[in-house]
Amino acid sequence: MNSEIKGALAEYCDLQQEVKALRGRIDKTRQAIEKMEVDGYVVSDSVKGTRADGTIGNIKITGFPYPEYFEKRDLMRRQVAKLEMIEVDLLEKMNVADDYIQKIDDSKLRQVFTLRYLDERELTWYQVADIMNRRYDKRKKAFTEDSCRKLHNRYLGME
Repeated sequence: MNSEIKGALAEYCDLQQEVKALRGRIDKTRQAIEKMEVDGYVVSDSVKGTRADGTIGNIKITGFPYPEYFEKRDLMRRQVAKLEMIEVDLLEKMNVADDYIQKIDDSKLRQVFTLRYLDERELTWYQVADIMNRRYDKRKKAFTEDSCRKLHNRYLGME
């Protein structure tokens, strides 16, 4: 069972990172689109040709880059669709991880796993220990970063 929970937690954490990275890419694309819309993004180029007055020379052409704009909007739409699919998968993996965590007999250990993986995203071991110390403020021996990590690792057979 420990190898199953280890795999479920690893996959869940990997998906969390993938979602985080994809959200970052979506934000970057959204900012580029907004900049184009707000700043009146204009592209220009110079060509040699006949001017309106009949003379030949350099002509500056300016305009809104519609192909690039629509390409970025399409990219963002695809990124959002992918994010939605991954978030559904993430929710399923979270439920699987939660099921494994709920099967842990020891309440304190279950709380450590829940804090580390489910309740808060990306809590450090120090933060997990801090929360556990607030929950068990009358405990003689305080939880430490190392003690929480060792509880976790021993249960998973990593030590």
